[in-house]
Amino acid sequence: MLRTARALAHEVGVEAVTPGSGSALRLLAAAGNARAVVEIGTGTGVSGVWLLRGMRPDGVLTTIDVEVEYQRIARRLFQEAGFPSGRTRIITGRALDVLPRLADGVYDLVFVDAAATGYAAYVDAALRLLRPGGVLALNGALAAGRIGDPAARDVETVTVRETIKAIRESENWVPALLPVGHGLLAAVKS
Repeated sequence: MLRTARALAHEVGVEAVTPGSGSALRLLAAAGNARAVVEIGTGTGVSGVWLLRGMRPDGVLTTIDVEVEYQRIARRLFQEAGFPSGRTRIITGRALDVLPRLADGVYDLVFVDAAATGYAAYVDAALRLLRPGGVLALNGALAAGRIGDPAARDVETVTVRETIKAIRESENWVPALLPVGHGLLAAVKS
């Protein structure tokens, strides 16, 4: 089923999370006994399935994306994976427009799989949305392998570096960079 979902993602030009990143997301959701999760960047639902598999049976995944077509595919994937429609809340729109409407301090996990240029705003939103002990997970934290190359000065790489540094230096987070997939920065809210 995930293989099919990954193929659909490729067809529509979406890069799905790798199996290693998916396993890490499932682990983070399970370790936190997650009941309420926010996903920024639905894609075709691959990461959502991994998150749902790690969440409590009564957990709800709120997933946000601007692409209606991707969400249509994701909705079908969630259903085929056996998750009742009440386990997902699929919201179409720009994440930065939707996130302010979500409740403060009630989410167990926030997963960001969106353009790195929005990382700083997503981290700020996650700090507000997460309960103490909740987890932020940022996909793409290795910036396509450029994160360790000091000569890499493109906007995405610089943004990822700055975000990692800000989280590392903040008293609000306990972070770790997980070298799975394209890099997963996980941080627990203090």
